[in-house]
Amino acid sequence: MILMSEKEFVDFATVRELLSDARERRGDLSYEQIMALQHAEWAASTNRGGTKTDAKVFVALYNALSENEKLSQYPEICSKLAELTPLNVKGVRVVISSKRIAMDTSEVEEIITTIRQHVL
Repeated sequence: MILMSEKEFVDFATVRELLSDARERRGDLSYEQIMALQHAEWAASTNRGGTKTDAKVFVALYNALSENEKLSQYPEICSKLAELTPLNVKGVRVVISSKRIAMDTSEVEEIITTIRQHVL
């Protein structure tokens, strides 16, 4: 897990592990926790986007993306990119567009290269 000032960014695999551990300790989860666990199980699997997420890969990729000059001021974008791991220009642009981060195609391709180095 990554601690960023007051916000903590975690991936779906970590959420799944935390909720599974809570279920084992308590023996029961609230309805909301059960729904969150089911979503995290789906999102961390290969059923969502074809890539199974791994907490260690998420942390390493998040840290690598945080070193990018344009992304460093947007930890939430680094987190989203590390979780979704888009492998094409269009996918990266969809994520960075929410903060209107201006990047030319070569800069976006650098991000894709970083993602590929950690995921593939």
